[in-house]
Amino acid sequence: MENKDTQVNESVIEGRNPVLEGFRAGKTIDKLYVLDGCTDSAVRTIIREARKHDSILEFVPKERLDLLSSTGHHQGVIAKCAAYAYSTVEEMLEKARSKGEDPFLILCDEIEDPHNLGAIIRTANIAGAHGVIIPKRRSVGITPTVAKSSAGAVSYTPVAKVTNLSKTIEDLKKEGLWFACADMDGSPMYDLDLRGPLGLIVGNEGNGVSRLVKEKCDYIASVPMFGEINSLNASVACGILAYEVVRQRLKK
Repeated sequence: MENKDTQVNESVIEGRNPVLEGFRAGKTIDKLYVLDGCTDSAVRTIIREARKHDSILEFVPKERLDLLSSTGHHQGVIAKCAAYAYSTVEEMLEKARSKGEDPFLILCDEIEDPHNLGAIIRTANIAGAHGVIIPKRRSVGITPTVAKSSAGAVSYTPVAKVTNLSKTIEDLKKEGLWFACADMDGSPMYDLDLRGPLGLIVGNEGNGVSRLVKEKCDYIASVPMFGEINSLNASVACGILAYEVVRQRLKK
């Protein structure tokens, strides 16, 4: 039997009309490469669509486009998108409401390793989280490697891409969520009340949770460590903290 994770494939659209039709058809285009210095009306229209849909724009020389192209007929534009339908944050909240559960969301602050993101999505599914939120920039999206690392969890756990993680946290606070982020200088997770509507934030593999995001958090949670190494892999830390949330919820 074919695994569901094989259904997620990165796709590339080349050429002005195909790219423009891709935007108009509602495809999620993560990144648009445009020939640097090209300013004709057709390209300007494509750039406007990219900005309207908050796609990442990168202006590159012709040599770079030629390397990215598989057809040789890119006409100065190449779009990269994933064959994965991202969810919305509201759909995640609705999923929690439909189950009669307090929302439990996992937010990834600039996770760049696809294996880490895949493992986090897998943990989210098993721990009963209602969705995973990632930023559009400086973060890996749903790639084939992410899907494979999730062991198929991307087929069941909603993933949303947001423009601004800090703004999303502010909006979710208005919905009643509290936020805890992982940081080794925080309070021991066992001392924190992680019940109720909660967003759990896991930071970048090297730098941890960014300062702006950390300032939005209600709790800074640390995992007790007793060895000579003083840090955990991002997905491992997420798993430990997620199951502390599960443990506290089961005690209700």
